[in-house]
Amino acid sequence: MAPRLTVVPDDGADPDVPGAPVPATDELTDAAQGDHDAAWFDDLVRTHTRALHRYLVRRVGVGDADDLAADVLVVAWRRRDDVPDEAPLAWLYRTAGFVVANFRRKGRPIPIGELPDEVADDDPAVQAVRDDQVRAVLRRLSPRDRQIVLLNAWEGLAGDDLAAVLGIGRGGADAALSRARARLASAWSELG
Repeated sequence: MAPRLTVVPDDGADPDVPGAPVPATDELTDAAQGDHDAAWFDDLVRTHTRALHRYLVRRVGVGDADDLAADVLVVAWRRRDDVPDEAPLAWLYRTAGFVVANFRRKGRPIPIGELPDEVADDDPAVQAVRDDQVRAVLRRLSPRDRQIVLLNAWEGLAGDDLAAVLGIGRGGADAALSRARARLASAWSELG
């Protein structure tokens, strides 16, 4: 179960998040009067925190996922006017990808086989991670192909949502997913 996260927006700079503007205090007040106000943000957090947390746990482990989820939600609050109403989870995943990349650049160790403390036994992602052969095949893929395969398999993203996370067009995302799947199938047959 994902922890309950409370994000208190501040107007301090976050140098670790590329492109995160630092609004002035009066800008926060003015922006909060639009569609993406505090109630909208509360709904965003309530609706997507669990999925965001699971996304992060799969990439950095349980120990750091809480902090990184909070970082992503701070960026979401600061840049709430940039969060698309039609695909907020995809926007959160894309932002989380940047936050994870910055986290990894700091040289912290990244756990490889760590899983959430409380997950359902029938969760396909857990079953896949427990399988050594699947891990070996995933290691044979390039980081980009692995990201695409895992976004599709673990997060259930395809089409426009996958394109939004990858920051490319729908056609490019479909082609990238097709190529990644073909490389996965090839790696699987080589290993098997």
